[in-house]
Amino acid sequence: MAAALSILVIDENRIRASIIEAGLRDAGHERVTLVYDVAGIARRIAEIEPDVIVIDLENPNRDMLENMFQLSRAVKRPIAMFVDRSDQASIEAAVEAGVSAYVVDGMRKERVKPILDMAISRFNAFARMEQELEKVRGELEHRKLIDRAKGILMKSRGLSEEAAYALLRKTAMNQNRKISDIAQSLVTAAGLLDPGADS
Repeated sequence: MAAALSILVIDENRIRASIIEAGLRDAGHERVTLVYDVAGIARRIAEIEPDVIVIDLENPNRDMLENMFQLSRAVKRPIAMFVDRSDQASIEAAVEAGVSAYVVDGMRKERVKPILDMAISRFNAFARMEQELEKVRGELEHRKLIDRAKGILMKSRGLSEEAAYALLRKTAMNQNRKISDIAQSLVTAAGLLDPGADS
């Protein structure tokens, strides 16, 4: 599985890039692409479509770090970033940008594999949390929508909350649709017929 990963190494220093490449190949990763120039890197990433990105920056200035952090936010892939030195603000910015591993004090060949593994694991854990959060948000929106639809039925038909929900549920079953879809249709229709009805 590990050998199937496509890894992009970004490093302006060719010697350091070859050290990273050697560490990755020693760890069994054969699909390694090296890029030495950060100009137009977003386009190159889109072309290469790597599974993981390793960025090695010797002494990055603020602008270079900010560009890399923006890249990290945009690409939605595990990123391991190596820097020779850093400060607290840069570390916090890296975490905020979603960099999966931010390693200060340079890099050695033997550290590449465990750091890469950790970056992938951390990225996957974060992605799962984001998916869970999205799911919960969606469920909350559906619940709000159903409550609005129940309110419309209670007001327009004089139903109890339980009876309004039962009617929504029965309609959804009869039409082989989700309750939230029926609720959305009802809220939309009520808004068209009486703009004050769904407020």
